[in-house]
Amino acid sequence: MNNRWLYIDFNSYFASVEQQIDPFLRKKPVAVVPVMTDSTCAIAASYEAKAFGVKTGTPIYEAKKLCPDLICVLAKHQVYIEFHEKILQEIDKHVPVSKVCSIDEMACELLESEQEKAIELAYKIKKGLKEHVGESIGCSIGIAPNAYLAKVATDMQKPDGLISIYEEDLPEKLYPLKLKDLPGIGENMEMRLRQRGVFDVKTLCSLDLIHMRMLWGSNEGERMWHHLRGIDLPDRKTQRRSLGHSQVLAPDLRDPQTARMIGKRLVVKAASRLRRMKMVASKMSIWVRLEERIYFDASVSVDRIEDTVSFLKGFSKMWEEIIKKVGLRRIKKISIHFSKLESAESSQYELFADHSKEKRKAISKTLDKINQRYGKDSVCYGPLLSDPMAGTKIAFTRIPDKEEFFE
Repeated sequence: MNNRWLYIDFNSYFASVEQQIDPFLRKKPVAVVPVMTDSTCAIAASYEAKAFGVKTGTPIYEAKKLCPDLICVLAKHQVYIEFHEKILQEIDKHVPVSKVCSIDEMACELLESEQEKAIELAYKIKKGLKEHVGESIGCSIGIAPNAYLAKVATDMQKPDGLISIYEEDLPEKLYPLKLKDLPGIGENMEMRLRQRGVFDVKTLCSLDLIHMRMLWGSNEGERMWHHLRGIDLPDRKTQRRSLGHSQVLAPDLRDPQTARMIGKRLVVKAASRLRRMKMVASKMSIWVRLEERIYFDASVSVDRIEDTVSFLKGFSKMWEEIIKKVGLRRIKKISIHFSKLESAESSQYELFADHSKEKRKAISKTLDKINQRYGKDSVCYGPLLSDPMAGTKIAFTRIPDKEEFFE
C-alpha cells in the first residue's frame, strides 16, 4: 500500500476554538480579529463567515458589508496554544506526531502495520478530537505516500474531509487541482509557469526532471517532480539565520512617540526569544510603514549580542535615523529583525572576554526568569507601553513558547 503519511489540517482553527469555548458562537459567522476596530483585518473566519466571502485578510469594514451578521471576537492566542497542546496529546494516543508543521497542521509517519488501517486510524483521530478536545474542533485528514501529497489531500475536501491518494492513483488524481492548490506554487510561480505554457496540473505532471528544474531555476523543481510522483524525500536540514517580531498599530497608537514605545517592547520580546533559542545576533534592523504606504528602514551591526540592553541601544540609534525621515507622520506598522544568528555556545570561548557583555547577559536572563515567574512586566527596561496589540501573536508557521506570553 505504501501510504506512509497521515496529515491533519484543522479547519478554520482560530475561529473553531472560539466557537468551542463560547457555545453562543457555534454555527454563526465569526471573524477573529487582533483589535476591535473596523479598520483591522480578519486573521481567521469560521466556515459560516467564509460562506459570505469573508476570509483571512479581509478588512472588517468590508467583511461586515459581505456579512451583516458577522460577529467579531478578539484573538486569544494563548488559548489557541493550549488547544494545540491538547490536540497533540489526543493524536498521540492513536499515532505519534512526526512533524508539527504549524499551529493547525501536523504530520504522522505511519508504520507498515498502520498503513493497512490508515482510514480506520483517521476516523479514530477525528472521533477522539471531538470527544476529548471539543465538538467544534474539526479537521481534514489526508493520507498519501509522502507528506507533501498528504497535505495536498487535506485541501481536496473541506471541512471535515478524509481523502487518500494511493500510488496507483498518481498522477491522475491530481489533475482536477489548480496549479495554486499545490504547496510551493504561489501567485508569482503560477505566473511563471503560465508564461512557459504550463496552465494545469496535468501538463505540470508530464514534464521531465530537467524541465522542472529549469522552470523553478533551482533544485526545488526536482523536489516538486518527486513530490508529485509520491516519492518520499528526506527533509532538508535548515539552520535559522534570523528572527523578528512585527506589529500593526491600532489607529490611536500611530504617533511617532507612542510607536517608539511599542518598538521597544518588540525589541524586548525578540531579545528574550533569542536567548531561549540559545542564539546571538550580529545584525539588527528596523522597518516601518506609514499610513501612506511609505516604507523606511535602518540597520546596525552588533557584536554577537543577546542581551536586551545592547539591542535597545541599537534600536534607539536606528529610531533616531528613521524619525528624521518620518517626521510627524503616522506609523502604521513596525518590524524588528535580528539576523546573522549563531549559536551562543560557539561564542562562549572568546580569547579576550568582554566582562561588561557577560554582566548584561546575566542581567537579561535574570529579568527573563522574574517575568516568567511573577508575570509580564514585573520588571522591565524603563517605561514600556502596555499595548494590547503588542502581546504575543501566532504566526501559522510558528507556535510561540508559553513563556512569550509573559514578555
